Amino acid sequence: MTKLYIDPITRIEGHLKIEVEIDGGKVKDAKSWGMLYRGFENILKGRDPRDAAQIVQRICGVCPTAHGTASVRCLDNAFKVKPPPNGRIIRNLIFGSDYLMSHILHFYHLAALDYVKGPDTEPFIPRYEGDYRLDPKTNKVAVDQYIKALDIRQKCHQMVALFGGRAPHVYGMVVGGATEVPTVDKMVSLKWRLKEIKEFIDGTYLPTVYLVAGAYKDLFEVGAGCKNLLSFGVFPLDDDEKNFLFKPGSYTEGKDLPLDQTQIKEYVKYSWYDDKTTGLHPGKGMTVPAPDKKTGYSYVKAPRYRDLPHEVGPLARMWVANPVLSKHANKFLGVDAKKEIRFRDLGDKAFSILGRTAARAEECKLVADAMDKWIMELKPGAPSFAKADIPKEATGFGLSEAPRGALGHWITIKDHKIDNYQVCSATIWNAGPKDDKGQLGPIEQALVGTPVKDIKNPFNVVRVVRAFDP
Repeated sequence: MTKLYIDPITRIEGHLKIEVEIDGGKVKDAKSWGMLYRGFENILKGRDPRDAAQIVQRICGVCPTAHGTASVRCLDNAFKVKPPPNGRIIRNLIFGSDYLMSHILHFYHLAALDYVKGPDTEPFIPRYEGDYRLDPKTNKVAVDQYIKALDIRQKCHQMVALFGGRAPHVYGMVVGGATEVPTVDKMVSLKWRLKEIKEFIDGTYLPTVYLVAGAYKDLFEVGAGCKNLLSFGVFPLDDDEKNFLFKPGSYTEGKDLPLDQTQIKEYVKYSWYDDKTTGLHPGKGMTVPAPDKKTGYSYVKAPRYRDLPHEVGPLARMWVANPVLSKHANKFLGVDAKKEIRFRDLGDKAFSILGRTAARAEECKLVADAMDKWIMELKPGAPSFAKADIPKEATGFGLSEAPRGALGHWITIKDHKIDNYQVCSATIWNAGPKDDKGQLGPIEQALVGTPVKDIKNPFNVVRVVRAFDP
């Protein structure tokens, strides 16, 4: 039995340490250590509720717009206000632009370097060696795309800023809707940038993902995980929120179930938090750090839905929604282009390193295509904001989907101030530790069984982790 620590896991958003026990060339046990205490929940206490949407965007440097979206939805719920149609659409466009940026970032600048060998210079070294399979010509094309993707991400940020005011950390989403009234000029500016981004997604990103997948087909058999999936739903398509681009729901123990947010609990037996706070719904949750706790190994809590670990992210959203895939998927699978392939047609291959990677790329195209339609639904000059007063006392919650998965914010307001604020972010669902019952978190479960041929170059361990985009 060999114990291996990878600390830190690089090319991810957060601060993560992975511990695996290897026996007979495979991972037998795993621990996911969250090494950073943030404590934003405690920072928010006593503040004006309207400040929350700005402050929480500092939780994540990659997906601040996700936290801003969840926060304004939480405030909408507490203030009992409904944004006008322009407000809903502008929020979708700001958030959608950030989705595109994040997905392109993940593949090209975080995960792809586990498959594509960069030049022997920084930032491409140091690196693991021994399992790069692309031929030199294909590898060079992929490296060149690394540079092009930087330019495309910049244009995504420009789209965020058109209605959000800046990127990252947007100003343009507020309780009651959005601050910007759409104009024809801004709609045109958004549309021409989106055109180039869509061409990159369809002509470069998706084909390259499937090209890489063709060279690493064995990785469709690695990293299955818990096979329970959870989606809070994202991108509302109507003002009553009866329809979403990616609908809410769960796939739990092989069954499709409607979403019930009351079934969420957060456990902390193996987290560096006070045991008195374990097993609480986030609406009643508390953030009380206990850094000297002997049973703890992570500053990440262990959220559970219906008392079971659930994976969140593109795989979960695509499985729950089950949309039609691009023709690139048909070509990869050898299926006639005229036939519709839906995500669940991938079967067990979806629950894998490359299944998650393909889900993210396919989702990126779906979001970009939807944004093209949303731009044309805007009404220039029409209101995008509905005014609402701060309630003296209220509770509220806002559910959304960060690019990396299900995201929820809960608030309690007393005397017009924040009395309690809790965040259940995407990465804690996936990268959390064991719960009070000893059930491993989704990344931990996905690591178990992973083949490790060379402990000095544990490619598959980091591939599994990065596929979740923690």
